[in-house]
Amino acid sequence: MRFFLQYVGCFFAFFSAGFLITSTWTDCWMVNADDSLEVSTKCRGLWWECVTNVFDGIQTCDEYDSIYAEHPVKLVLTRAMMITADILAGFGFLFLVLGLDCVKFLPDEPLIKLRICLVSGVMLLLAGLPGITGSVWYAVDVYVERSSLVFHNVFLGIQYKFGWSCWLGMAGSLGCFLSGSLLTCCMYLFRETSSGRFHPAYSSRKGYSSAATIVTNAHLPSSQTATAKMYAVDTRV
Repeated sequence: MRFFLQYVGCFFAFFSAGFLITSTWTDCWMVNADDSLEVSTKCRGLWWECVTNVFDGIQTCDEYDSIYAEHPVKLVLTRAMMITADILAGFGFLFLVLGLDCVKFLPDEPLIKLRICLVSGVMLLLAGLPGITGSVWYAVDVYVERSSLVFHNVFLGIQYKFGWSCWLGMAGSLGCFLSGSLLTCCMYLFRETSSGRFHPAYSSRKGYSSAATIVTNAHLPSSQTATAKMYAVDTRV
């Protein structure tokens, strides 16, 4: 059961890290709302904006200004949170691969491999936090901006809604939460089982020592024991 949970966690960790990285470096966090008059699809990402003609499929992209230029707070914070999530998810997946039982890394140290999996689960849980915060915040901000324009009857020519890159960020973050939860719960449930592998030998040695002590005392003559007690009393006096 422990092996099955490890592989399920590895499966979700792989796709979650891939979804987060893909969402960070793609250009469709915002897409123009459906309109029959539009002849092109406009997408905005965290790094550039692209326009695709719906007839011939030609796409042109314009990169944003340098990262040192002034950008909206939403854009800057979403970039920072998504990059943090990418790094944590990537390292979490690599640690998980090293901690799998099928990988020949520290084969004679099952407890260390168990702890590596636990560290991987914690890193994946931490990766899901900035990922879900950045993607949901970005989506909510786009929705609120669009709703406020509609409420005040303001039409600027283009109205945006959140696109598939934002959805990928949410899916990757939820996958990190699921994978991290599986790994941490798995490691906690099976920690006693794995650590118990070394207890029987220790118990047998301890039992053997106790039995040997009892047998030794049993073979001692009673007179010798009494003499030893008298000698101990005389010594104390």
